[in-house]
Amino acid sequence: MKFSTLLTATLMIVAVTIIVTTVITPVKAQSTTVCTLISDVQTGEILVQEGDCAQRATAASTFKIAISLMGFDSGILTNAHHPVWSFKEGYPDWREVWRNDTDPQNWITHSVVWYSQQINIRLGTEKFRDYVTSFAYGNADISGDAGQDNGLIRAWLSSSLQISPLEQVDFISRMIRHELPVSAHATEKAMGLFDIGPQPGGWHVFGKTGAGLSQNPDGSTIKGQPWGWFVGWAKRGARTVAFARLTHDDQRPAISPGFAARDALLKDYFSRENAF
Repeated sequence: MKFSTLLTATLMIVAVTIIVTTVITPVKAQSTTVCTLISDVQTGEILVQEGDCAQRATAASTFKIAISLMGFDSGILTNAHHPVWSFKEGYPDWREVWRNDTDPQNWITHSVVWYSQQINIRLGTEKFRDYVTSFAYGNADISGDAGQDNGLIRAWLSSSLQISPLEQVDFISRMIRHELPVSAHATEKAMGLFDIGPQPGGWHVFGKTGAGLSQNPDGSTIKGQPWGWFVGWAKRGARTVAFARLTHDDQRPAISPGFAARDALLKDYFSRENAF
C-alpha cells in the first residue's frame, strides 16, 4: 500500500473515531461546591469556611431535622419506631420503598416525603408556622408555591422555604446547645434518628442529605439543575462540630447530589483526624 493511501486511511479512521466518540459520549454534569462550612458548636469558632455560605437554597430534605423536632415536641412522634403510618394512593411515591409502612427511623433513613407531610398536616398551619418562626429557620417562609396555599406539604420542596449554609450551621448548633424552644426529650429523640456512624478519622457523624431543584426569581423550578445538601454534626471526644455543604449541578447528575455532597464531605473532613 502506498504511503499516501495508508495516511489517508489512517486519517479517516481517526476522524470517524472522533465523530463517534463525540456522539455517544454523554456530557458529564458539572458539580460546583457552593459552600463548605464547619463550626465548633460550643465556641462558635469557624473551622472551615469555603465559598458563598450566605447563598440560600431550598431546604429540601435537610428540613426533616426541623420537622423531627416539631414531631417529638408536639407528641405526634413518640420514638424511633412509633407511630407507624401506612402509604396511601396519592402520596408521593418517587421511590418504591416509600410505598411501605413507615416509622420515624425509616422516614429519615429513606427520606420519605409523605411522612414529613403527614406530620405537618397533624401540626396544622398555625403551629407549623410558630415552630419554623421560633427556630429562626432560614427565611421562615412556609407559604409554599405561589397562590397554592400548600405550605404544609410543599414549602421546603423547591418552594418558599429557603436557607443558607450559615443558617443551617447556626440552627444545628442551637439545637445541640438546647437553645431551641423544644423539650430536651424532643431534641434527644430527634437527634437519634440521624446517625450516619463512626468515620475513619475518629468522628461520629450525624446528618441529613437533601436535593432539590433550582428556582427562577418568580419561584418556578428549573429542571435539571439541582442543589445538593449535607447538613449535620459530628462528635470526637469532647468536641462537637456542626457542618453544612451545599453543591449545585448544571444538569441532572448520575446520583443524588445530596449523596454526592455527603460522600465528598465525609472523605474530605471526617476520614482523617487532622482535617481541621
